[in-house]
Amino acid sequence: MAVDRDHVLRSAASLLTRKSTSTMDEVAKAAGISRATLHRLFAGRDALVRALEALGIEECEAALDAARLDEGSASDAVRRLVHAIEPAAGLLAFLYTENQLFEGEAQNEGWARLDARIAALFRRGQQSGEFRIDLTPAWLTEALYGLVASGAWAVQEGRVAANDFTHMIAELLLGGALRREES
Repeated sequence: MAVDRDHVLRSAASLLTRKSTSTMDEVAKAAGISRATLHRLFAGRDALVRALEALGIEECEAALDAARLDEGSASDAVRRLVHAIEPAAGLLAFLYTENQLFEGEAQNEGWARLDARIAALFRRGQQSGEFRIDLTPAWLTEALYGLVASGAWAVQEGRVAANDFTHMIAELLLGGALRREES
């Protein structure tokens, strides 16, 4: 019987987003396969995390495409982006805590692509006069990542209703990013 690698990855993502310290045995059980089969697919936890990283980047890129970042106001594009990225938020929250993904020269260039696209959205909002110029696009990008991860954890723990995710993230971020009229 052929093992569906995508099913294994999504099962691992689902488990690890709820319990980041899960063992490879627990991941195998969640995927409905043996530990030996899991190790044939992924040589160890690092290989599994790297595969989850690739999945997370792929899902983020799809969310960026779906959000149509160049259309309409930058604020509306941010709202569309947060909505589009919500299904991947748990996986992103897990990846956000995996420090080895962001250290050294082995960093996946996909993160830089994502950063550049999101920063371009914030830069567009600054150039149109919509967003504050004292906050760099890089900082606003990092703030977005942090809020998405925090929101995912809050929803996961039941402290926040899942239906409120998009509104809470987008409005908190925009509340700090929007340019205000000087009095």
